[in-house]
Amino acid sequence: MYKILIVEDDKALCNNIKEGISKWNFEGIAVQNFEDILKEFAKHNPHLVIMDINLPYFDGFYWCKKIRDISNVPVIFLSSRDSNMDIVMAVNMGGDDYVTKPFSMDVLLAKMQALIRRAYSYGQFDGQIIECNGAILNTNDGTLTYNGKNIELTKNEFKILQLLMRNKGKIVSRDKIMRVLWESEYFISENTLTVNVNRLRSKLEDIGLKDLIVTKKSQGYMIP
Repeated sequence: MYKILIVEDDKALCNNIKEGISKWNFEGIAVQNFEDILKEFAKHNPHLVIMDINLPYFDGFYWCKKIRDISNVPVIFLSSRDSNMDIVMAVNMGGDDYVTKPFSMDVLLAKMQALIRRAYSYGQFDGQIIECNGAILNTNDGTLTYNGKNIELTKNEFKILQLLMRNKGKIVSRDKIMRVLWESEYFISENTLTVNVNRLRSKLEDIGLKDLIVTKKSQGYMIP
């Protein structure tokens, strides 16, 4: 089932969209926190976003640009504004399509289905991001974003962090980490693993993520 994040502050319209798309086996997720839509996006990791333009705090253009910084997930703008300037702005901010209110649910569904077929026919966006303690790991390009700051990770750093983030709250043994890195054709000794983890920690601290990775003596590492 494809997850659709609905960024619409009109609750009645939002509920109508959720109900309409559910009949086609889409899971509609309504944004609750309009102050930090990027956090909700990262939390739910949707397959497609329906984005209103007129929103509390920041408009849909702003949030689309923020999403584009970490993901290529399809975005459909939904708005009562129909000027050419708005449509051009939507495209420039990374939007994939534009639907003007009032709209036909059949038209919205047709556009959603077309974008989803195009985006996921080869599965290129599946599982694209992982969110953990406010940090967002983009599995497509190996970058990490936190509080608007980005860092690039080496292949080994990415493998280590991805493994720990996917196992949040669990201890991951050093042996398991080394096996993952071995499978990627990079031999890692005990000492080399320690060096990689320390370098990763240093990069994380540079963007404000101190103590994200915790060492469990004689056991391994974890993200609590």
